[in-house]
Amino acid sequence: MPIIDHSSKLVTGHALGESADTDLALQAWKQTKTTLKRLGRRIEDIIIHHDQDGVYKSYRWLREVVVNCKARISYSEDGAKGNVHMESFNGRFKVVNRLIFWELDDITELKKVVDKRIRYYNFVRRHSTLGNKSPIKYLKEKGKLSL
Repeated sequence: MPIIDHSSKLVTGHALGESADTDLALQAWKQTKTTLKRLGRRIEDIIIHHDQDGVYKSYRWLREVVVNCKARISYSEDGAKGNVHMESFNGRFKVVNRLIFWELDDITELKKVVDKRIRYYNFVRRHSTLGNKSPIKYLKEKGKLSL
């Protein structure tokens, strides 16, 4: 379950589990908060856009994201089709890494590999929409990163 910055393509947080539930979403959100702080971004300045899955409409999710963190929520009116950035990432990430994922024996191994692949995605993989730069390089050049 990734959380992605639409403008930089940076995966700000992610979590992997046996089911996509609110606990998993909150794990990804916790990582996102850490990443945003490292980037010097205020959580109050962000908008989180996703489909209307029950996970993202749950009281726990909304209380944490909207009430506690003061971030804003945007819902897609036409389901996953309205969140093309996320669907594109999910589809491409699964296709590119499919053979690697199939070789793994358990979820612990899968989590380690996904962490490495997300790191590659953020720091190395070039994106044509970012001028063939990685998300981290793009943010550094825009002056939005102080790592």
